[in-house]
Order: sequence, then structure tokens, then C-alpha cells
Amino acid sequence: MSPTALIVDDNQLNTHLARHMFKRLGWQAEVASGGAAALALLGQRSFDLVLLDLRMPGLDGEEVCRRIRNDLGHTTLPVIAYTAHGMPEERERMLASGFSGLLIKPISLADVRQVCARFVPELAS
Repeated sequence: MSPTALIVDDNQLNTHLARHMFKRLGWQAEVASGGAAALALLGQRSFDLVLLDLRMPGLDGEEVCRRIRNDLGHTTLPVIAYTAHGMPEERERMLASGFSGLLIKPISLADVRQVCARFVPELAS
């Protein structure tokens, strides 16, 4: 069975590109257009990795990450912050708030491959 990623972003172009990159690496990729939809999917099924945009209407990425960790109990699930802003202090805040790592947009296939290998090495291609 292929590893599965959940891509959470309100921008359709970003989700399309990320989904394509995961598929090129042999992963299945589901898309959620916002935080509430992501939490609902995570409550219904398991994923091997979550790529989570920080800036979304409604629930922002930090709140969604907190709920993934605390409400859903997914304490070891790799949750990667996905943002266009990557200042060092923001990176520290993301890691302190429960994210496993940080990817800066625009992302490349090499970026996605590196994240998969780092956070889910037993499933990376």
C-alpha cells in the first residue's frame, strides 16, 4: 500500500502542485481546503504525513496543528508547516507549537522528497 499524505491549503494551485509532487514520489495524496475539513479527514482515517498551510481563513495552521496533537491525539504524526514566510523566529515558533518541520513555498520535488525521507523514512521512495 502506498504511503498517504494530507495536503491542507486553501489555494487550489498550491494543492494541485503538492499533490502532483507526492504522486511522483509514489504517495497517495488527499486534499483538504481548510482546517475544519482536515480535522474531519484526520478523524476518519490515518495519514502518514500532513502538509499544512499556515495562513488559511477560519482555522489557521497553528490552531489546526494544536488540535491534531491535542484533540485527535496524533502526537507522532509528521505535520509539516507549509508557508511562504520562513523567518527564523517563525520557524522556532512553528516547531514550538507542535509542527514537525517547515517547508517554504514555492516547494520543489526535491523539497517534498527530502521531507518524506526525513519524517517517514520507512515509506520514502
